[in-house]
Amino acid sequence: MKVLLCPLSDPGYLYPAIAVGRELRRRGHHVTLLARHDTGPTAAAAGIPLTAVNDDNGTGTLSVCSWPRYQLDQYRVILAEARLQQPDALLTSVLCHGALLAADELDIPVIVLGLAAHLWPYPVGGHGEPEIPAQRHWRLRETIRFYNELRDEAGFTPFDHHAAARALLGTRFLLRGDPVLEYPGARLPADVHHVGPCLWEPNHDPAELDRLLGDPPSNGKRLVYVHLGRSFQGVGLWPQLNSAFTGGPFRAIVELGRSDNPTPHPDADITTVQLSWMAPLVEHVDLVITSATSAPVLTALTRGRPLLVAPAGSEQPLLAEACVRAGVALKLPERATSDFLLKALGNSPLHLAATQLGARLTAAGGAPLAADHIERATMARPTECQPAKSRAGDG
Repeated sequence: MKVLLCPLSDPGYLYPAIAVGRELRRRGHHVTLLARHDTGPTAAAAGIPLTAVNDDNGTGTLSVCSWPRYQLDQYRVILAEARLQQPDALLTSVLCHGALLAADELDIPVIVLGLAAHLWPYPVGGHGEPEIPAQRHWRLRETIRFYNELRDEAGFTPFDHHAAARALLGTRFLLRGDPVLEYPGARLPADVHHVGPCLWEPNHDPAELDRLLGDPPSNGKRLVYVHLGRSFQGVGLWPQLNSAFTGGPFRAIVELGRSDNPTPHPDADITTVQLSWMAPLVEHVDLVITSATSAPVLTALTRGRPLLVAPAGSEQPLLAEACVRAGVALKLPERATSDFLLKALGNSPLHLAATQLGARLTAAGGAPLAADHIERATMARPTECQPAKSRAGDG
């Protein structure tokens, strides 16, 4: 079997696809990766052949920060590579509409790796979820709007709401979380499945890890890992971080990620980093603070580390609320203090819930289960996997 990985090239989307790709290669399948040109070292570390796409230094064709703006280019690049390689299936990311349309054009299965929780409305249940259903429906309408804009630009007839919503799920849609992160009583759409985290990241530098853990000297302070997501032009977490890590018993290693304008106070016990890995750090910390994007949430939970969540925008509020509801997270207050961190550190039910959910996530299957779905999708081509394609003007 030949599989073309064509995810968005940012780590939160790229790494899970690589995890599945490596499992497929382990099973003897032919796997290649289509990704941004700056992913060369990552692809080499993963041992997966790369076709590199130049996309304006991370702001173009395969970048999450600009996914609605370059959909047509994305579609053309993926379609051209798929025609060249003639894969049996595509593996892509949620929001990578170019891959959905390319698979539709070529009539091959496309498996979509989603996030830790379902973003769109449930067919059944979830109606008691506070405020979130309105956000789910809005998010689906906006995603469909962008998808139909791509269809129109590429010369295809736009779909109605129902057909477009089905098309966004691909042949199979794989969630990387656990059912407990869905709203109680909610039923997922057909062909949406929980597979577990699909975690992978490049190997860390042991010397760099030792430096971060020991410099500055901890002096007995407890270590907290902070992973910042996009602040969506807001203030971000820096006021809370500066308050919580100044003059108290904690110090923080803060992964800047794609966040804007880091402003650590000179007196705060904070070390900022931008690394291609996080798991080795998480294994040495007591708590994880995050805006509630999928990668740090899943990395923390699979290590049994409880979360303090402070969401900003996009999917962050939905996943943050799910983690609080599951008992594995507390909401970080606007005036965070070291006393609050101490209370979280001593919260036994919080730690127990994180350990239990982490064990379930680890046991779920992850990349091997996702690989099973890809193999089944190529053997059984469900007729309902994609609505019939139609070029504009074809009648």
